Amino acid sequence: LPAGLSQWFPALEVLDVSGTGLAEMGTELLSLPCLHTLLAKNNRLGGPGSLPKGLGQAPLARSLRVLNLSGNRFSEVPPELLQVRGLRSLSLGGNRLHSIPPDIQELRSLEFLYLGGNFIMAIPPELAKLPSLRYLVLCDNKIQSIPPQLAQLHSLRSLSLHNNLLTYLPREILNLVHLEELSLRGNPLVVRFVRDLTYNPPSLQELAGRTVKTRNVPYAPSDLPDSLVRYLSLASNCPNPKCGGVYFDSCVRQIKFVDFCGKYRLPLMHYLCSPECSTPFSSASQSSTSQSESDSEDEASVAAHRMQKVLLG
Repeated sequence: LPAGLSQWFPALEVLDVSGTGLAEMGTELLSLPCLHTLLAKNNRLGGPGSLPKGLGQAPLARSLRVLNLSGNRFSEVPPELLQVRGLRSLSLGGNRLHSIPPDIQELRSLEFLYLGGNFIMAIPPELAKLPSLRYLVLCDNKIQSIPPQLAQLHSLRSLSLHNNLLTYLPREILNLVHLEELSLRGNPLVVRFVRDLTYNPPSLQELAGRTVKTRNVPYAPSDLPDSLVRYLSLASNCPNPKCGGVYFDSCVRQIKFVDFCGKYRLPLMHYLCSPECSTPFSSASQSSTSQSESDSEDEASVAAHRMQKVLLG
């Protein structure tokens, strides 16, 4: 970038340097107090020094709202970007990313996040801590599962997951109340029930924790070590409505297929607290399992009515 840029164009608001072969952006950018949109697609950015040092403390970090770095050579999300707290749109598609840093949660103003066309294998639960996120694009990666925490993205309207390695979806995805578009084509979604599911017996700590939570044993933070207080806060409720139990680390994974949009049967992953919640051999559990399935189908029908566009094929 030319020296003296901020002197020549002190009121510059939009800068497009896409397709210019750019390998680094210098410190001239830092003193552009009005720049809100920076487009630098299809360049050679990604090596050491690609972004100017001190970005997080510069005037640019306060003004920038839209940043597009797609089609470059970044192998990781630059830490400097995570300090630009006012970003509303971030595009890093078509780079060489293998992961999403947990610190992505610092971009709490983000509304649009494009990470398609990379080599990402996992989604960190921290991504769910973006309260304003409306559009999330993770297509054309190598993602194998979706963390159930994504159901906390209450503002999400569009979720693109096509061309990944998904075999199931978390049941909690039905809780995305504003979701209108869901793209799943090109994933090896499972085509039959998984019957031989492993179950590791709960540890003594988990058994004690389950007892505390299910019997509402009173305790105060001053009564227990901090580690146990944190552990007890991680209890998950068993989705079986006839159970009322909780689980921590030990659970039964069970895939249920539910009708969706009157055409598709989506595989949704359920996490149950024990094998008794899923086995068909006792009348009680059989009753509860059918109730759980019914609940899932009711949830799916509500989601299907809400969803405007579902792409599976």
